[in-house]
Amino acid sequence: MLSRAPEKPVRDWYCDSAHWDQFTPRDGDVIIATAPKVGTTWTQQIVKLLVFQSPEPGPLGMVSPWLDCRFQMPLPVALQVLEAQPHRRFVKSHLPMSALPIWEDVKYIHVARDGRDACMSFFNHVSAYTPFALSMLDGIGEADPLLPGPWPRPPRTVREFFHHWIEPGGTRQAELMADGFFEIERSFWAERGRANVLLLHYADMKADLDGEMRRVAAFLDIPVNEALWPDLVAAADFSAMQRDGATLMMGSDVAFEGGHKTFLNKGTNGRWQGELTAEDLALYHQRVAAELSPGLAHWLEHGRLVAGDPAVAGD
Repeated sequence: MLSRAPEKPVRDWYCDSAHWDQFTPRDGDVIIATAPKVGTTWTQQIVKLLVFQSPEPGPLGMVSPWLDCRFQMPLPVALQVLEAQPHRRFVKSHLPMSALPIWEDVKYIHVARDGRDACMSFFNHVSAYTPFALSMLDGIGEADPLLPGPWPRPPRTVREFFHHWIEPGGTRQAELMADGFFEIERSFWAERGRANVLLLHYADMKADLDGEMRRVAAFLDIPVNEALWPDLVAAADFSAMQRDGATLMMGSDVAFEGGHKTFLNKGTNGRWQGELTAEDLALYHQRVAAELSPGLAHWLEHGRLVAGDPAVAGD
């Protein structure tokens, strides 16, 4: 049953929220919705391991389509793939919660990450686009009258990209820069009290993968098979995902120079240290203070293990 209709549309070079108008949910479906480069693929892998109860790698894009994407799997194909799946379905999104329908019998998992880490990872991501990927993004912008044209090329150095990412306004929101990042985080924070919404944090997954996987299993009502559990946790480790990347990220060499090795790059936090100046960091904190409530800002920087459970945290 629909609990809340989407409150706003999102349409840019990457996403079109109207795709969800054609999706028919099933009870128990899982929607993994995040900002880019905050642990989306990692969480898809965790959910896949829990649903199938097997550590064997498989192509994530086929089993868990990115439904609002405008350039990967065509929407009719994605819908056919999902309709044909007999197992519990889990779907990827990069939309804010405010642009998604909320169904009572669907589970929503959101993953967050410190914005500085998300920025560094996104810089690596967009810097590695192949000519083919760029041509796809350009084609979307040129064909869509609601967009200003080809995908705007970002700066090529870390600090220049950070300033491109952090500055408000212009086309940056459509590019999933800081405007869009903060909007996504605010939207899920606002819905964190719903029983069918789980907020995860990249730092917590790094610090206690076993514990966070158990939280996901409990949220999805999937019993933990203790005999199999160590193998599932090992398969969700970032090093294992890098090892199995050619299978997990099948076709990524078409979009990224270096393929899966670029997409699943380092999996570390704090790479902004030594790259950003004190003035850069002050600018980031100014944006955070302007965009986020104190409770959300504290959780976004530190995660649940430090800041406490977001489901019961105050603003």
